Amino acid sequence: MLSPRALTLAARSTRSLVRPQPRLFKAPFSVATAQRAAIPRNVVGDFPSDKAIGEIDDPEMNGGYINPPRIKRQHRDPYADWDDKQERRNFGEPVHEDNEVLGVFALEDYTHLTTGQGLLLWGGFISCILGITYFVKATYPGKPSVPTEYPGGLDQELGGAGAVRAHKAGDAVKRV
Repeated sequence: MLSPRALTLAARSTRSLVRPQPRLFKAPFSVATAQRAAIPRNVVGDFPSDKAIGEIDDPEMNGGYINPPRIKRQHRDPYADWDDKQERRNFGEPVHEDNEVLGVFALEDYTHLTTGQGLLLWGGFISCILGITYFVKATYPGKPSVPTEYPGGLDQELGGAGAVRAHKAGDAVKRV
């Protein structure tokens, strides 16, 4: 009926239900939300502004961290006197908050050709292919005007009755 393996598995799963589970407390998501809950509502019924509660004005929303200019390290001078020659930065230099995108080991910027140059090269390539195709089509020899005829269509030579036979005198010529 039930295998011993299934019974063992069922016993293990019920043991975990009987055992008391540790209680995890949920952390508040925002300090400002907790502060708003402690402040009574205004006469109008709205909550006070965030500045009244005590939040600082941070337009970049990064905790007051001063970001250096957004320049990829790939574009920095590789022969300059850097403390870290591989990453092209000096020690103590502030790191941009998007460092994983701007670092040397991120994907490289493709700066070899502009969009116009790339489209010009693609157009040249496609026109060369079309030119070669037209040249081959114009110079390719067609079928001979009269196909070669064999007596009896070489039935015996090609394997007898039912075999695919060669062109016989009087057969219709297929035009391609």
